[in-house]
Amino acid sequence: MTLLKHFSVFITRLNDRLGVWLIGYLVLLMFVILLYEITARYVFSAPTNWATEFTQLMFGAYVMLSGGYLLANKGHVNVDLFYNRLAPRARAVTHILTSFLFFAFISVLLLEGWTMASNSIDMLETSSSAWNPPVWPLKLTIPVGAALILLQGIAGIIDQIQVLIDGEIPADQGGEGGA
Repeated sequence: MTLLKHFSVFITRLNDRLGVWLIGYLVLLMFVILLYEITARYVFSAPTNWATEFTQLMFGAYVMLSGGYLLANKGHVNVDLFYNRLAPRARAVTHILTSFLFFAFISVLLLEGWTMASNSIDMLETSSSAWNPPVWPLKLTIPVGAALILLQGIAGIIDQIQVLIDGEIPADQGGEGGA
């Protein structure tokens, strides 16, 4: 079980690092670009034809790549009226039994996202706008983000199995454990 626990910790740390560093800086970059666009448009009467579209593309990447971070830090919306009242082992069993829905959804997202991304890469798809940037890098974030969420979901199941074995929530989980 220690190898699986190390895997769980590794995946959670990977998603934390990506969330804090890569995704966090992406938000800052979007802010700077939009500030530049607003200044260019309203102060200098010289709007750009790329800033808004570029921030929209970055926001799409932000949404897709932040899923694993949110799952690791319990940031997704959760209906827990009854769940939080359960004992740790009962929560773990409930989590494991209902996780098939999560894995079914993420598997479809991963497979369909990969199909969409590979088709986009094959034709070097662009946006067909006046600026016409490539959109295949954005579409590639769909399977990458889904893979990060899937790995975090596996880490969460490992954590829940650990709860079943130990009977209590480990101190490093701080809640339901990863997924």
